[in-house]
Amino acid sequence: MKKHWTPILVTSLALTACADRPLTYTETGALIGAASGAVIGAVAYKKDRTKGAVVGAVGGGLAGAGVGAYMDAQKRDLEKNLAQEIQAGQARVEKLPGDVVRVTMTNQTAFETDSSTIKPGFNSTMDKLADVVVRYGKTTLTVVGHTDNVGSDAYNQRLSERRALSVAQYLESRRVNGMRLATAGKGEGQPVASNNTESGRQANRRVEIYVEPVVQG
Repeated sequence: MKKHWTPILVTSLALTACADRPLTYTETGALIGAASGAVIGAVAYKKDRTKGAVVGAVGGGLAGAGVGAYMDAQKRDLEKNLAQEIQAGQARVEKLPGDVVRVTMTNQTAFETDSSTIKPGFNSTMDKLADVVVRYGKTTLTVVGHTDNVGSDAYNQRLSERRALSVAQYLESRRVNGMRLATAGKGEGQPVASNNTESGRQANRRVEIYVEPVVQG
């Protein structure tokens, strides 16, 4: 598979951190807006993915004020479908700058420790997510895997990539067009909590799905 280079069509993720601490969600969101959708290291799920292929797959892009309204409506429907998981602390749905919606799934929900196999109990959550993103088809999705710092950097990088790919494969099996999908693994490099505690490590073992509108032009 080749790296997806079309910035406007790839979901966004900040890839750097301050020297002495990880980025907060607010700071990450600000960088996403500034990056105009570029994801360093994101890989297209379909090797023949091009800008034209993506636009064709979604039936044309969004334009003008309709972009924000479309993404706001999608966020509301994601929150409705995932209400049980959100209430249980197993998922978060956030609106970020640049009309990006981020869905975060915790390790408690998605994977066993040291595994890239989706838990059977996670299937219903993924089905709820797929139901919404299939209906809101004028978007791309980048699935980003993260780990804690247990194990080597290289191992964790590969594990995070495998987890992202597992989620992308599941979404495709639930009628999400593969041309809309990209994956990235960030290993242990973007913690959102301290790795010095089990609760912090659990928070860091997560999968994030960045949903971004396909915009005309």
